[in-house]
Amino acid sequence: MKKVLCIGDLALDVIAQLKESINYGNDTASRISTHPGGQAANVSTWITRANTKAHLVARVGNDPVGFALISDLDKYGVEHMNLMRSGRPTGVVVILVDANGERTMFPDNGANADLEANDLPPLADVDGAYLSGYALLDFRSRDAVLAMVKKIKAAGIPIYFDPTTTGAMKIVTREEVLSWVALMDGILLNAEEALYLGEATEIEEAEENLKAYAPLVVIKLGSRGAMAVFNDESVRVAAVTTNVVDTTGAGDSFAAGFIPMWLETRDLEKALSAGTALAAKCVATVGARPPLN
Repeated sequence: MKKVLCIGDLALDVIAQLKESINYGNDTASRISTHPGGQAANVSTWITRANTKAHLVARVGNDPVGFALISDLDKYGVEHMNLMRSGRPTGVVVILVDANGERTMFPDNGANADLEANDLPPLADVDGAYLSGYALLDFRSRDAVLAMVKKIKAAGIPIYFDPTTTGAMKIVTREEVLSWVALMDGILLNAEEALYLGEATEIEEAEENLKAYAPLVVIKLGSRGAMAVFNDESVRVAAVTTNVVDTTGAGDSFAAGFIPMWLETRDLEKALSAGTALAAKCVATVGARPPLN
């Protein structure tokens, strides 16, 4: 069984499903729920549903939310060590979901900002690594994570990078994000992120431009499926039809489907199909984690 190391973040998601447009400065009817979240943590839990082992590198605070999030990881069988440290509180992400299932996120990285290079576990049984962009975009954890990347590359383990949202990326320059992409074996992004990083107006042009930085470029197209290019091979697959309830975690579940299949087969079509299948399961429910059953 393959094992994927997931580096980045573990947090509490507070999801507000809106029933109407926001009444700024006044009340707006909504349905509010809390869920375990964090990009890297979400990927790790979905990976356990892809017949693959997962180990999470992240941080939570020494607080009740932190204890609850660790307990949740244990239920999925996600491996971890040294997650809890005193200092900053556990990270929280407030998510607004509109009537169409589209989400807007307000992240607070919390304790994840305190990642250290020695948080990296032994790599002997690791087949691949997933890296959340939040870990590099936060200047407080950046050096530690770059040191982890160096060790992972030295061990000959492929790294797949999700740079996160366009809004989050604009904290730093586009050139700096691309310098991180150049360290990776693959990049996974959505169409908006690809157009931004690829400095293009058409998705095919963006894909072509990004090939100069990473050998594998994967672009998620939402209801239009997904596409990828590896060296000179380019593949596109359709989305899996489903009832969209909440798109939170769609990209995370896609990564969790794609990466293990890619590590196993090196078949772009199979990997893309595995990613879209898992993403379809995710968007059909509220929250970014798979059901516990």
